[in-house]
Amino acid sequence: MTAQSRPPVVPLRRPPVRQATLVRSDIDHTFDVFVRTIGVWWPVRPFSAGQETVRDVTFEQHTGGRVYETWQDGTTVQWGELLAWRPPHGFTMTWTGTPAPTEIELAFTALGPALTRVTVEHRGWEALSDAQLSEDCALPGGYTGEAYSKGWATILACFAAAAEARQSSKGSLP
Repeated sequence: MTAQSRPPVVPLRRPPVRQATLVRSDIDHTFDVFVRTIGVWWPVRPFSAGQETVRDVTFEQHTGGRVYETWQDGTTVQWGELLAWRPPHGFTMTWTGTPAPTEIELAFTALGPALTRVTVEHRGWEALSDAQLSEDCALPGGYTGEAYSKGWATILACFAAAAEARQSSKGSLP
């Protein structure tokens, strides 16, 4: 077989990490809690650079806006940049918490007047070397050990609990 008759080499595709949760809250409230109060409900320990020194997490709410954490001493650490901004239906951003930047897409789908499905797709693992894919991240095991899948499940559970708690308190106000 000559070089010209060989089929082209297709690079190995590393599947995205996908997780989802249901939130008993309308889509607008659900999106708002995710974006505006992320610094309150996000489990900064272990899922941030500053961990217990994190004071807040900020979304600059427009395409090209930054997502970053701010520490008690004023230090900021960027999590990524918004590539697409579609409130209340979702957003896509780069993620710089990996050894090489990856991409995260969050989608919010209304399933009823008080039920929203939230899905996350974390992709772009082709940018990482085999060694980087095995490195521990916030949880042991890295991508190859399913640490990102477990991490996103934990994060979405914290988010759903916060969104539902805020929905309940919103409903009980006069």
